[in-house]
Amino acid sequence: MSASLTVGSTPVKPATTRPGTTVHPGIAGRGSADPGAAVPLYGAAPRDDAARRAELAAFLRSRRERITPEQVGLPRGARRRTPGLRREEVAHLGAVGVTWYTWLEQARDIHVSPQVLDAVARALLLDRAERSHLFALAGAADPLPGTECTGVTKSLRQVLDRLAPFPAVIQNSRFDILACNSTYGRLMCDFDALPDEDRNCLWLAFTNADWRARTVDLEDSKRVMAAKFRAAMADHVAEPAWKALLARLTEASAEFREIWAQHEVVRPVSAVKVIRHPQVGDLQLSASSLWTGPNPGPRLLTYTPVDDTTRERLEQLEMLAATGA
Repeated sequence: MSASLTVGSTPVKPATTRPGTTVHPGIAGRGSADPGAAVPLYGAAPRDDAARRAELAAFLRSRRERITPEQVGLPRGARRRTPGLRREEVAHLGAVGVTWYTWLEQARDIHVSPQVLDAVARALLLDRAERSHLFALAGAADPLPGTECTGVTKSLRQVLDRLAPFPAVIQNSRFDILACNSTYGRLMCDFDALPDEDRNCLWLAFTNADWRARTVDLEDSKRVMAAKFRAAMADHVAEPAWKALLARLTEASAEFREIWAQHEVVRPVSAVKVIRHPQVGDLQLSASSLWTGPNPGPRLLTYTPVDDTTRERLEQLEMLAATGA
C-alpha cells in the first residue's frame, strides 16, 4: 500500500524509496482507531506551527550531523562533504521514505505517525531526553513504554537498592517497569535480558514463559491485572501509549482478548503473592505500594516475606543476583 502525504491542503505522494529500503509502516494511511495511525505533526495553534517546524528541522539536522558513518556501520567514502550522515542515510537506517525525512528537515507542513518519529529517533541514536524533545516538537505522544519521563531520581534508586534482599520495583499505572532492584530483577524472569518495550508487568504476565511459570496463581493474577489496567485506562483512554499497549496485548494474546472482553474493573487490593522460583523455591510475599510523588502516578511496590523460609530464600536470591549465577 502506498503512503500519502499532505502538504498544506494538497495531497502529495512521496517519492519511492530506493531498492532494499522498506517504508516504515507508520507512514501508511490507516484508520484513526489504529494506535499507529498518522497524527498531526504539530498540534499547537497555527501561529506556532512555523516556529515548531523550524525548531524540529534544526534539531534533526544537528543530530544527523553529529553522527559519523562509522558509528552506524556505513562506509565513509572518498567524496563525503556532508558533516555526519546524509539525509538518505538516515532514511535508510530508519526504513522511512527519503522524501518524508527530507521534508521534515525542510520544515514542511506535513503529517507523520508516531511510528515514523520512533524510527527517526532510533536512526539518529537519540537518548531519552533527546527523544522526548523530538516528540514534544512534533506535538505527538511517544507510544513506547519506558520512554516517558519516569520521575525515578537517583535518591529513589538508592532506596530501591537499599531495600534488597526485599524485591522492589517502581511502576506506573500502565504497569511499565520504570526501575527495580537486583532482587526483583531475578524474581520473575531475567529482567536484564528484556528489551525496553517488553518491560511491562501486564505484557509479561500474558506473554513471557518464565513470568507465567513462576506465578502460582496465574489465572487470578492475569484477571486482576487486566481489570486494574482497565480501571486506570479510564483516565488515559485517548493517549497513544495506552492504546498502543492495548493493541499489542490484543494482537499477541488470545487469553487477554477473552479477559478484556468481560469488562471487569477492580481497584488495587492487598494480597499474598506466591512465586515459584526455579533456583530458590517457593516464595510467599506480601506487597505494599507507596506513591513516589504528591499525585497518583509512579508507585514503589515492595514485596516483603511472609515467613522466615521466604526471608532466607530472598537472601539466597539476592546472592545469586550479585554473583550473576
